[in-house]
Amino acid sequence: MKFDMSAAWRDAVAMLGGNREVLLVVAGIFFFLPSLAIALAMPGLQESMLADPDNAQAAVAAIYADWWWLLLIVVVVQIVGYLTLLALLRDDSRPTVGDAIKTGLTGLLPAIGTYLLLTLGLGLVLGVLIGIAAVSGSPALAVLVVFMVFVAAVYILVKVSLAGPVIAIDKVHNPITVLTRSWGLTKGNSFRLFLFYLLLFIAYIVIAAVVSLVVGATALALGESTALLVNGIVSGILGAIATVVFVAVLAAVHRQLAGPSAAAVSATFE
Repeated sequence: MKFDMSAAWRDAVAMLGGNREVLLVVAGIFFFLPSLAIALAMPGLQESMLADPDNAQAAVAAIYADWWWLLLIVVVVQIVGYLTLLALLRDDSRPTVGDAIKTGLTGLLPAIGTYLLLTLGLGLVLGVLIGIAAVSGSPALAVLVVFMVFVAAVYILVKVSLAGPVIAIDKVHNPITVLTRSWGLTKGNSFRLFLFYLLLFIAYIVIAAVVSLVVGATALALGESTALLVNGIVSGILGAIATVVFVAVLAAVHRQLAGPSAAAVSATFE
């Protein structure tokens, strides 16, 4: 099946419209509140870097070292929220929010295992390519390898982009099977999917930049402490909305490529 970007976007918009109230509640709990907590609790990374440019890397590392536990909690909460949203959007059994959260909790460890397996494999492949360039000592080869590494990383990320839907919708919990299932679903459509994701990313960057300029200029007039709160709230809202939209897009892509009987098909992969 050839991937249809327009159909996927229409499907995503329809899913968002049909589940608007529930999605807003889940997004607020799992994405907005954690993002706001980080914005208010952690010192501004940009301010730390500008305060001492010569030691910017050390300053950022120190901030992360102090707040690693909060970042870890937020990552775990957002993974559960991500899987919960997918279950709400695509589970044919029409789960309640509680049932969808259970799906998210059940998929948490498989999702972490899948991420670690992907990171390990990707790191190994990219490490070999970079090692070859370093040994050769050729600047031209180094530039070529850097380009190849970037292309390979983007390609692999596109191929495994349906790992979340496979876990939450197909109920596949074996990390290896999750990755192979996603790889198979995207077969023959990698470039179309890349263009689709790229267009969404560009749209988000433009919107985020405009909102940041407007909010930043307004917040500065209200004082430093108020500006921190306003920026944190707006950033959290924008991030939550963007996450919900992207999750709906992934759900729509999965529906189109896996077909209406995705749950039944996935049983053969477990």
